[in-house]
Amino acid sequence: MKFSSQEIKDLVLSWLIISLAFAFLFETPSSLWQTPLIFGLAFVVALFTAGIGFLLHELMHKYVAQSYGLEARYHAFYGMLMLALVFSLFGFILAAPGAVFISGLRITKEKNGKISLAGPMTNVLLGAGFLLGLIVFQLEGFWQMFFSYGLSINAFLALFNMIPVMPFDGGKIWSWSKTWHLITVGLALALFVASFLF
Repeated sequence: MKFSSQEIKDLVLSWLIISLAFAFLFETPSSLWQTPLIFGLAFVVALFTAGIGFLLHELMHKYVAQSYGLEARYHAFYGMLMLALVFSLFGFILAAPGAVFISGLRITKEKNGKISLAGPMTNVLLGAGFLLGLIVFQLEGFWQMFFSYGLSINAFLALFNMIPVMPFDGGKIWSWSKTWHLITVGLALALFVASFLF
């Protein structure tokens, strides 16, 4: 994949800021200075559950678009990232950290649908990996929490992005293939339900 220096900066800062917002959800904001080691652990968990889910979601949009010979560049929405941080202080997340902007003369409804599908399907696969880890290794303590967060967050990210209206991925997928839309929603919903068992 081809990246500009600004794009790499946007991706890294988006990953870090959205992970920080989720860390504030996992631990109270006051723990940042009261119990910094525990907050640091929460931040690491967020980096590799919520943060990695977001990062790989966007990178797969870019990868599939560039594989079609299209221009694809990630842009961070810094205002929305700051808003996500503020909301996380009050116990919830409302985030639109950024998006991959795609352009080119050869884009079709099918290509646009497949590019859009790559993001949520990445979250489905990540969620399935976390679920498999929980089932196979019978995890306890920290690792059980880590894999449970990974499962629930990635299942939610997939479901949220499959809302069948523009500009969500789901709107573009629904326009291209209702079958693939329903399959993806079904898989994400199954993972989300499974997350309540762990």
